Amino acid sequence: MPDKTMRIRRAGPSAGPSRPVMLGIAGDSAAGKTTITRGLVKALGPQRCVAVCVDDYHRYDRAERKGLSFTPLHPDCNYVEVMEQHLQLLASGQPILKPVYDHADGTLTRPELIAPREFVIVEGLLPLHTPLARACFDVTVYLDPPEDIRRGWKVGRDTGERGYTTEQVLAELDRREPESEAFIRPQRSHADTVVRFAPIASRDDPPGTPLSAELLLRPTLRGPNLLEVVGEDPARAMHLKLLRDADGKPTDALHVHGYVPPEDSRVLQKAIWDSLGGTDPLPDELGLLNGSRSEPVALTQLILLHHLLQAA
Repeated sequence: MPDKTMRIRRAGPSAGPSRPVMLGIAGDSAAGKTTITRGLVKALGPQRCVAVCVDDYHRYDRAERKGLSFTPLHPDCNYVEVMEQHLQLLASGQPILKPVYDHADGTLTRPELIAPREFVIVEGLLPLHTPLARACFDVTVYLDPPEDIRRGWKVGRDTGERGYTTEQVLAELDRREPESEAFIRPQRSHADTVVRFAPIASRDDPPGTPLSAELLLRPTLRGPNLLEVVGEDPARAMHLKLLRDADGKPTDALHVHGYVPPEDSRVLQKAIWDSLGGTDPLPDELGLLNGSRSEPVALTQLILLHHLLQAA
């Protein structure tokens, strides 16, 4: 189906099953996609939300890839056409039989049946790679941490959870770099929101200071009125300003400092949550990170949650 046809169909009245709200989260390996997704699923509840990882559409298992000249970041290493077909089905309210790639041992295992719920969160390396895939989403996000931080996250994850040595992870990162540049990073330009977790460049914070968050809020979506919530004072722990995006276009940027006191963050989060007009309490599941709570992560998830609930 052409991407324009898909957009028209999703914009029109539903003739079949009710359509879910679709969120696409793209980013390079170990950029934080699963962390953001897990918090949103917990906040919405498994009865209302299901998550799909499109890295399950790898064409080859880990052993087979050793003899290939490209990596899992390359579209040719993935069943992109099957991914597109499944995204269309989910976006239309239909179930799919999704392949499963086991990251623990690098094998392709038994497929699983996924039935869409009110919200479907799709995360992975290439969910925004093609126009047809992008046409299936109501909200799109790109995670854009600095490369040195992402590399550190990947080393920690792959050595701790996937049995690699540090030398193996660093060598694979270097091998993947041309494909990151060619296929992963271009998805940034197609996202409604770009999220970057990083230290504040103008501060000399000591090691261990929680990372801050910068959210580029492009005008493709209508978000909460953040100016009313955070004001214009740049000395605050959270502030909103206008800056130029990578393409030179002006865009709103919300900065959430990692050192923000939890009580200040909760006031901001409650104001954003209350702007939705609901009666449910603010979800407690936002911001959970390795057994602790990150206020910048919580606020990022809350902004995305706001977009999802508005779309619904």
